[in-house]
Amino acid sequence: MNETPWVINQPDAMHFAVNRATLVDPQVLEFERRRIFDVCWIYVGHESEVRAPGDFKTRTVCGRPVILCRDSRNAVRVYLNTCRHRGAMVCREAEGNAKHFTCFYHGWTYDRDGALYGLPGQNAYPPSFNRAAFALKEPPRVASYRGFVFLNFDADAMALDDYLAGAKEYIDLIIDQSPSGEMEVIPGTQEYDIRANWKLLVENSFDDYHLLSTHSTWLNYLKNSGVEMKRPDEGHLLPAHGVGKVLGNGHAVIDNINFRGRPVARWIPIYGEAAKPEIEHIRAELVGRLGEARAARVADTNRNLVVFPNLVLNDGSSVTIRTFHPLAPDRMQVRACALGPKEESATARAVRLDSFLTFYGPGGFATPDDIEALESVQTGIASFREIPWSVMTRGMAKEGEQLNTDELHLREFWIQWDKLMRAA
Repeated sequence: MNETPWVINQPDAMHFAVNRATLVDPQVLEFERRRIFDVCWIYVGHESEVRAPGDFKTRTVCGRPVILCRDSRNAVRVYLNTCRHRGAMVCREAEGNAKHFTCFYHGWTYDRDGALYGLPGQNAYPPSFNRAAFALKEPPRVASYRGFVFLNFDADAMALDDYLAGAKEYIDLIIDQSPSGEMEVIPGTQEYDIRANWKLLVENSFDDYHLLSTHSTWLNYLKNSGVEMKRPDEGHLLPAHGVGKVLGNGHAVIDNINFRGRPVARWIPIYGEAAKPEIEHIRAELVGRLGEARAARVADTNRNLVVFPNLVLNDGSSVTIRTFHPLAPDRMQVRACALGPKEESATARAVRLDSFLTFYGPGGFATPDDIEALESVQTGIASFREIPWSVMTRGMAKEGEQLNTDELHLREFWIQWDKLMRAA
């Protein structure tokens, strides 16, 4: 391992810097795969994506193909999508419902519970062959919190509940939007690659500092649509107050008073007049169920939560689940989808999806801007040998509360990253 530090953290000197080699070096990525993605709890999917016995979704997590599914007892399971015979994937469909998973190479077949159900010519195997020993393999640890399913390849990892630490408070705020406590992934997934290091998207996902410059077109759109844009208070860059918080184990959040409108908060002109009664009804239901204080917490603040290392929950004008995995030092694959209350009306669902696509969609106001910014960073840091450090000291001189436009929450990610990367 290179003796040059990857992260410099000197609180007394108010100095924090990240070595740009961490964003370009293939050896760093290989360490990340072993020391971060193989030991942390990694998001797989949401329970609502597989509802009935046999329902399944296939995706790649930590470089491994996996099957997220319901077994014969309707329990959520995660299988490694590889045949125990010679390694081919046993399920090559993106989603569906299946009684069995059959490897197309040699015909080995597994049932919904992962057991080896049948194989052609079993009598050709020796007497010692034990079919029960060749069930589909599962990750060492699988657990869920409030419908969010995670896996962990470290059998000795701490419990998911402990790992999530303070992030649970913000997941609970999302779940509280549903009268029944059931949120569901809305059909339709965005999948795309970004020609940039995966950690740059972590930074971008809860960095409100770039909002005024990178997303000025969107802010002008809101203003021109009749949305009230107040002058920022002294010491603030944005129209409403927001803070950055650390939540333990590398998780962090920006927690903002809402100024841009959200379907559970208040009506704004871009939602259209037809949505006004529905949004008022949603707000009244929240107050009646949760009380004024909790309803205000759910409806009048918006949050961008990062669950270390690679899950982002954007709880703002819509609820977005975004996860991403490195393909190379300078390329990542991103998956994003919208989440909403199971029982919401067609009108509320339409407003939610419109909000999701308007800001986070592939042709929306935010995502293309952010991709351009991250790819520009990746291009710029090709000069990492001449300019090796990126500074991240915004807010370090302050005592007490840190703003959403400071960099405390970004530093928290990098501190945990560095801790794990240097672990024995």
